Amino acid sequence: MLAMVLQEANSPLVAQELPVPKPGPKEVLIKVEACAVCRTDIHIVDGDLIAPHYPLIPGHEIVGRIVELGEGASRFKVGDRVGVPWLGKTCGKCEFCLSGRENLCDEPEFTGFNRPGGFAQYTLGHEDYIFPIPEGYSPLYAAPLLCAGLIGFRSYSMVRDKGLIGLYGFGAAAHIIAQVALFEGHEVYAFTRPGDRKKQTFAEKLGCTWSGGSDNEPPKLLDAAIIFAPDGGLVPVALRAVKKGGIVVCAGIHMSPIPSFPYSILWGERVLRSVANLTRRDGEEFFKIAPKIPIRPNITVYSLEDVNSAISDIRHGKLQGAAVLKVE
Repeated sequence: MLAMVLQEANSPLVAQELPVPKPGPKEVLIKVEACAVCRTDIHIVDGDLIAPHYPLIPGHEIVGRIVELGEGASRFKVGDRVGVPWLGKTCGKCEFCLSGRENLCDEPEFTGFNRPGGFAQYTLGHEDYIFPIPEGYSPLYAAPLLCAGLIGFRSYSMVRDKGLIGLYGFGAAAHIIAQVALFEGHEVYAFTRPGDRKKQTFAEKLGCTWSGGSDNEPPKLLDAAIIFAPDGGLVPVALRAVKKGGIVVCAGIHMSPIPSFPYSILWGERVLRSVANLTRRDGEEFFKIAPKIPIRPNITVYSLEDVNSAISDIRHGKLQGAAVLKVE
């Protein structure tokens, strides 16, 4: 099979011919149809997240069809279309797994990090940690839902009872979760890179009440804010923008250092918290609501071999929505 391989951190991915992997117990072999490119993939490529081993195949927003079942795999059948998310497997025995918090597992396996990823023509998935893809979604449009959608939904679930929600960093995750929030009756404010009128206009077309640069104060104080951009400098900015009793959620797996800030902008029972990974329940809930809205990601399609261009375009903020690799 053709795979795009990261030989070491801080290097471009290279095309390689590799053997098609064999599924182990309770695993399935998946012929990849599409894989979205996530900001986390860029953190892995850039060495912000140090992988446990190299070389590796990144990619964790995978959609494809099952072509082979491993020993004991019975949840799906050959021919089923499934999605593979970031959380590839958990231990099932630590205090977090046993208390319904498998996203905090002590011995997790992550797709495209310490499990084979989707920047390849074939990949593996553990049958207990993959999802059936709802009818009506093509692989290209379903792929961004597997991380941008799922992590966005977990972040949104933490502020779901709030009214006016601000989204900092209007990229793949924010443009998906804005659709959910608007569907559920929230007022949404979108914050982009300063001066990025294209993304601000994009946010307004999706239905956001207001859009502006992250250097702007919102016209009204927010009830909650979700920070999708990996910029720690946005933490004090968002805290200043939420009213007393509000919450600021840091949605990324990596963020640059958070600068010091006065206690006064946290005081007033404001809450600052992070999001770590996802649970299978997040996926089950999200894929129930996604077709009802329906969520329609805005995508730019690349070939598998052109993944380095997709990474560069995301890194430099050139896209509106998500980058998706079409795998043939």
